Amino acid sequence: MTAMGRYGNHKSAPRYPHPFVNEVQLSSAQKIRGVLLGAVLFPTRLALAALFFLLMWPFAKLRLAGLSAKQRAEPVQGWRRWLLHPIILLLSRAVFFSLGFFWIRIKGRRADPREAPMLAVAPHSSFLDILILCPAALPTVVSRSENSSLPIIGALLEFNQSLVVSRKDPESRRRCAAQLKERLTSNGRWPQMLLFPEGTTTNGQALIKFKLGAFMAGVPVQPVLLSYPNKLNTVCWTWKGTDWMEVVWHTASQLYTNITVEYLPVYTPSQEEKANPTLYAANVQKLMAEKLGIPATDYVLEGKIPVQRMGCLSLPVEAPGRETLTLLQRAGLSTSSVESALRRMMDRCQSGRESCVGVEELGSLLQLKDKRRAVDIFGLYSKEGRMDLRQLCLSVAAVSGLWSLESLIQIAFTLFDGERKGSLTSGEFKELLVALVGFSQNNTEELYSGISSRGQPTQEDLRTLLTDHPTYQKLFREYLKPVDVSGHGVLGNGIKELVINGSATSHKKDD
Repeated sequence: MTAMGRYGNHKSAPRYPHPFVNEVQLSSAQKIRGVLLGAVLFPTRLALAALFFLLMWPFAKLRLAGLSAKQRAEPVQGWRRWLLHPIILLLSRAVFFSLGFFWIRIKGRRADPREAPMLAVAPHSSFLDILILCPAALPTVVSRSENSSLPIIGALLEFNQSLVVSRKDPESRRRCAAQLKERLTSNGRWPQMLLFPEGTTTNGQALIKFKLGAFMAGVPVQPVLLSYPNKLNTVCWTWKGTDWMEVVWHTASQLYTNITVEYLPVYTPSQEEKANPTLYAANVQKLMAEKLGIPATDYVLEGKIPVQRMGCLSLPVEAPGRETLTLLQRAGLSTSSVESALRRMMDRCQSGRESCVGVEELGSLLQLKDKRRAVDIFGLYSKEGRMDLRQLCLSVAAVSGLWSLESLIQIAFTLFDGERKGSLTSGEFKELLVALVGFSQNNTEELYSGISSRGQPTQEDLRTLLTDHPTYQKLFREYLKPVDVSGHGVLGNGIKELVINGSATSHKKDD
């Protein structure tokens, strides 16, 4: 049996272009079976799970009742632990048992907190992964601060003495990091901690880049592999695809759901890894990926957008320009129609009129009959109810195959040289790069400084950067490679000429 067969969610699972998409694949027979079983199992199981959750609430609240803030900052001891901990553990297991997780297959041995203060669990496939807290004896976790206000969930986080963090608050993140390090280096005084180092859920076909929180303290970690070896993968909940309610429905509608937890040997970091958390995290990721038989990747979720790394660039896994072309093709637009739409939008941007539009005006410019297509395209670029036409124009042009690289650079410069001064300000340069790659970049100021040593960069400076920089060469060669949306090669065979504000740009492709 292959590694994917042993650890994967489904031996014949469909292959997706990236780890952030998953759809429950059902045959006609499985749909009928799911409806028949779900009609009985779904309401029964949800009612039982809700009952056990409600039973947990008073015990969870009792654990820290009457303690001062100082006492709450210390690990719970005495009767509050030996009496209440087993009750919450039993009720937690009952919740998942009622949802059809009858058996948990355990492989390997969980290390003592003194051996490994941290359990690093991957792949993180679903909100149902919290089931692993049961065989791991309810270790402490890190949770978003928003969860603290949820009914019952907030009480359970308090019971667990979880660390809560606001991802939007830098001070909260620093405080959480300090508390995490304190607990991990307490030599067993605090309970073992459990983290999902990927930081978000995926389809399990690859491990995405591990976040550094679990590795900053430089203490040993125990890698833990989590899998659902079932004929039908119902548990995955990802950025795109099956939503959380469908996950609950499909999972609760199965007779049972298998889960396997495998504890790997404790990983003790070298001195080099202790000094370099990035190296430490990467090595643990590679080890776990090798055991799973899947690739270790540098995908990451930034600002709720899945991105991949290419040198110094962060690139959306689904380029907005490609998505737009696909939607336009589904709407029935021909190559000439796409060209005409780009011409109208570019002319508008250069006419002195506002380049930001709403969804209604976008639909009119694209001449889309189906408003839903306009809404879908608008959603790829919108910010606070408006979108910048320049972003759409440049991102679509970059992947359309209608322009040579030289012509594309001229179009980009013309669109973002707002005052037609023949140079780009720092803000204009940043907006241009965002439009080109579809995501805000962290190193924009450094790049701008490098090409503006003799003043604000000109079109020639931009051309030099985009054609000579190794990362941007790879960007155009691989990520922005012209897309085939028609089944007959790239979008078009080259348009004779497009005039922007009186400047002609050639559409002859590079050889």
